[in-house]
Amino acid sequence: MRVTILTYTILSFLGIAGTFAAPTPRLSDLREESDAPIYQNRLTGNNSSLQGKDSTKTEIQSLPPRLYMWNVDELLGTQTIIPVDTAKLNFQNSNFVDGMTGHYNFLGNLGSPRQSRIFSERGEAEPTMFLEPFSSFILRPGQMRFTNSNIPYTNLTYYKAGGKTDGEERFKAYFSVNANKRTAFGFNFDYLYGRGFYTNQSTAHFTANVFGSYTGERYQMHAIYNNSYLKMNENGGITDDQYITNPENLGNTSYTASSIPVNMEAASNRNHDFYVFLTHRYRLGFKRKTYRLEEKKKSAKPGNFNAGPGNIPQDNRPEGPRSPEGQPPQPEGNPRPEGGPRPEDMASAAPADSLATQGKDTIVIEEFVPVTSFIHTIKVERTKHRFHNADESDLSYDNTYYQTGVSNDTTTAFSVKNTFGIALLEGFNKYAKAGLTAYISHKFSRYQMMGDTLNAAKSVYTEQEIFVGGELAKREGRTLHYKINGEIGIMDKAMGQFRVHADMDLNFPLWKDTVNFYARGYITNTLPTFYMRHYHSNHYTWDNDLSKEFRMRVEGELNIGRWGTNLRFGMENIKNYTYFNANALPSQNGSNIQVIDATLKQNFRLGIFHLDNEVTWQQSSNNSVLPLPTLNLYHNLYILTTLAKKVLTVQLGADLRYFTEYSAPTYAPGIQQFTLQSGDNEVKLGGYPIVNVYANLHLKRTRIFAMMSHVNAGMGSRNYFLVPHYPLNQRLIKIGVSWNFFD
Repeated sequence: MRVTILTYTILSFLGIAGTFAAPTPRLSDLREESDAPIYQNRLTGNNSSLQGKDSTKTEIQSLPPRLYMWNVDELLGTQTIIPVDTAKLNFQNSNFVDGMTGHYNFLGNLGSPRQSRIFSERGEAEPTMFLEPFSSFILRPGQMRFTNSNIPYTNLTYYKAGGKTDGEERFKAYFSVNANKRTAFGFNFDYLYGRGFYTNQSTAHFTANVFGSYTGERYQMHAIYNNSYLKMNENGGITDDQYITNPENLGNTSYTASSIPVNMEAASNRNHDFYVFLTHRYRLGFKRKTYRLEEKKKSAKPGNFNAGPGNIPQDNRPEGPRSPEGQPPQPEGNPRPEGGPRPEDMASAAPADSLATQGKDTIVIEEFVPVTSFIHTIKVERTKHRFHNADESDLSYDNTYYQTGVSNDTTTAFSVKNTFGIALLEGFNKYAKAGLTAYISHKFSRYQMMGDTLNAAKSVYTEQEIFVGGELAKREGRTLHYKINGEIGIMDKAMGQFRVHADMDLNFPLWKDTVNFYARGYITNTLPTFYMRHYHSNHYTWDNDLSKEFRMRVEGELNIGRWGTNLRFGMENIKNYTYFNANALPSQNGSNIQVIDATLKQNFRLGIFHLDNEVTWQQSSNNSVLPLPTLNLYHNLYILTTLAKKVLTVQLGADLRYFTEYSAPTYAPGIQQFTLQSGDNEVKLGGYPIVNVYANLHLKRTRIFAMMSHVNAGMGSRNYFLVPHYPLNQRLIKIGVSWNFFD
């Protein structure tokens, strides 16, 4: 049944893509909008590969695919160009819950909760703590990919591993189409089903959203409507780790995963997250004329015609950061999205008659120069959480507040956040070297959870926060970019809270290469999230008066692309660190905790042989409260070559993931959080390598991989746990395919 539904879904997406397919361009269309980028399309009367004919029986070649993507900032809607997802290398790692290079601890099954072992990657808290462990699946507004393309773009991706009873599958679809050069819309679909190798371990996650953008000269808008459903059965881990590490001590030399007893067989967690996000701005500015020199156009003749606009005008490009060369990154073979005049083609006045201008036309372009933006961003979000356990007869808890034998814990969070800002934009004249923004935000939150007794009315909490802030940013240019953002709370729960974040990158030439230096830092003094202060459930209940958590971090990063070298170093100090203790209850450490970390990425190449390496070292000053592994390693040895006239790219290799022993956080199903281990039953995890062997192929617009994951299962210490009592899957064949369609 699931295969039938999946096949029907794929065919439906292909049908939708065909419905919106761009028509063959007409001659009149090719001559419109002189400010748009020009394609060098040729008309030939004898090329059977060309599409469409006009009234003169001259065939017209369809437009070559061209697109670019960007994200928008959730606070102010600032746009940042991102690469299109067409990477040839390491596609086989794109569906790992532990991340591309193995930074995360997780429960072993696809879609299960995870937490990074690299402390600096844990980031800020989600609106509700129940969504935080699902960062491998949840899509936040700032992660949404907006697309502008001259023809419809579709991506379909499918992953599969294992069999019908214990395997895992994931299907993703992304579609975007332009209604005109400024308006685009599309949808994103993600379905994940992990049956699980161990009893009562299955996951079923579904996310669907629709999105749209309008990027005009004066008015710009981005909108998202998103729904996510996350279903997960909870087994509480296996009853005895020796079923994995020393099965002979339990009377057998080996056990199948499904035969190993677990702690829970009737428990589950459910999360539903819904949000609507809108950011829009109106820009005030002026028009100015610029000039461009072009070769004089020849009369249109069959086989020699130069015309054809794109649909991505220069004044329509995002305002976000550029690449070190000043241009957004582009997929291979695609023209630059701006399409406007290049610096070498520009002149401050009409060019004089000279040898340099003979045989050329002077094109006058009137462009819009924005000066001021008025910004509004709104996000409405509702999150529901439910934990249910139908049989707790064999379990023991420290506390039971409502009923014995059964748990049915529920809570709902609802919030509305509005941000209003005004920005003086960068670059409207030679003195405007940076952009300056001032804003004010208001957030209303309402939380509902279980009452004081089983049949009592639900407890309801409301909170309001008002922050005022500002941002100074330089995003244009080639050498230096920076951004400083700060805000301070002025009302209710926000009173006394503040955040300051700063980022800077410096790009300079060295030995015929561009070296990138990045500096980042922040200082924050914030109240722990609501669910760290209040929560009511059958076995875990708290109403805490927690202090504000103070954090300060500085970080530097050096990148030398020609050498394949990337080095990052950071230091962080935390006071009133908030965490879940061994009783799965929120706690604070009043003293200062320091964390130091350094990461070196170094890639080597000898002909077709490659060795990519990543080594992370970190140290916590208080391992009893904040345990971290000292070393985290990733090594990838592979052959990379091209075949079939360089159309097929082949990557064959093996990678290794490893971290040193430490007291890894355990997992509490009743609150769906990672907590400290109990001192009486503490176990050390780590010191066990995980090896995967793979073949990764890239053919034109298609990526395919086949992998044997965890090939060393059953060898050595067999201590393949990333979370106490939750073993990883054993040796498993995985496959995946991703198609890009431009029609």
